[in-house]
Amino acid sequence: MKFKAVLFDLDGTLVNSLIDIADSINKVLQERNFPTHSYEVINDFIGSGLRNLVTKALPETHKDEATIESTFQAMMTNYRENCTNKTIAYDGIMELLDELKSKNIKLAVLSNKADELTKKIGLTLFPDYFEIVMGLKSEATKKPNPAAAIEISKDLGFSTEEFLYVGDSGIDMQTAKNANMHAVGVLWGYRPEEELVTEGAQSIINHPLELLELL
Repeated sequence: MKFKAVLFDLDGTLVNSLIDIADSINKVLQERNFPTHSYEVINDFIGSGLRNLVTKALPETHKDEATIESTFQAMMTNYRENCTNKTIAYDGIMELLDELKSKNIKLAVLSNKADELTKKIGLTLFPDYFEIVMGLKSEATKKPNPAAAIEISKDLGFSTEEFLYVGDSGIDMQTAKNANMHAVGVLWGYRPEEELVTEGAQSIINHPLELLELL
């Protein structure tokens, strides 16, 4: 078996977290008398961390550093309490994880979401599957920087070439390419197929269980 481990993105790949994220940022925006956004618009903001999402969500006239920081802190406070209210695993994910575990494939999560929130969601929804659940610890290591992915590969004891990297965004495909992992783009997430292909997807899947064919 060529691939011995799978590294998953979180939002848009394992879980649909759009509603919880949107509800939190819109509540904070509303409290500050700023315009709120539809789920469709916030969908396009997801992928580069919550601070970046906050920056995109603020009005153009209020993107100064002080406003970004205060809004981000308020968003974190709200989202920390509500990040698992309506966030659910996508159809087929639990079955996929069961199959991978039965084959002794090592599993890990890497997200651009803050580390504490990634761990809370990952370990709440998937308590018995992942060897490592890692979120963003510093802006310097944000995906597509491959440093965290390479760290995970070392911790699990496999070369990066032995990993499938599964994600729903161009940033994920870039991360996989930068880490020398096999880039698998998923079509049930937040980004279109064109973006995944353009950014280097080596495989495209329409349903979680299709990942098993790559093994």
